[in-house]
Amino acid sequence: MTYCVALKTNAGMVFLSDTRTNAGVDNVSKYRKMFTWEVPGDRVITMMTSGNLSITQAVISLLQENIDNPQDGIDTILSADSMFRVAEIVGDAMRVIQNRYGSNISQMGESTISSIIVGGQRAGGGMRLFHIYSAGNFIEAGEDTPYFQIGEHKYGKPILDRVINVDTPVNVCVTAALLSMDSTLRSNLSVGMPLDLSVVERDTLRFSQVRRIEDHDPNYLALSEAWSNSLRNAFHDMFQHTVV
Repeated sequence: MTYCVALKTNAGMVFLSDTRTNAGVDNVSKYRKMFTWEVPGDRVITMMTSGNLSITQAVISLLQENIDNPQDGIDTILSADSMFRVAEIVGDAMRVIQNRYGSNISQMGESTISSIIVGGQRAGGGMRLFHIYSAGNFIEAGEDTPYFQIGEHKYGKPILDRVINVDTPVNVCVTAALLSMDSTLRSNLSVGMPLDLSVVERDTLRFSQVRRIEDHDPNYLALSEAWSNSLRNAFHDMFQHTVV
């Protein structure tokens, strides 16, 4: 399974994904679900994927193929004139791949449902964040919903709802995303380490962070333990004041 989360506030954008893919308890693999592109001074883009792995890998490969072998009259995510156009290009690629392989996969009894989160910024435009569905249609994050989740989202959603708004600083967004992931890791075995993190601060048109967080990362372990202790202490305080 998968858990990916992306946050967009006035200060910047944060993307976090796990790497576990499984088809049963005895068939667990690791695959990258985050993909980044950066053209200094021009644009910065992150995508994260969930759902049918063969579909999403083919979509990413098609997008990269068009970048590597550009053709006259065909926009790529690195030539598009806006992030909205980038979302359209990703949606078009999703439709192409679904039409090419979807019916055969479905006939084998497998689901082709897939999702892609794409976000970033292009020079002259603002930061934008989109959630693209299997049909190629998409929605955009806004002030009322400044984050998207795909995959196993339910365990990590409560902290985001309580903490994240459009004025949240980038460093707080990073912490919230990591704690959201930590809650998911503890409650769902189909989501697993290592993690991929990318961070973009507004109008910089570059990544301030693109890194992999391994399961032995000392900073992540310290954050996870501190969060567990805080929850236990909070529960103890609430229990002390509960009248039964």
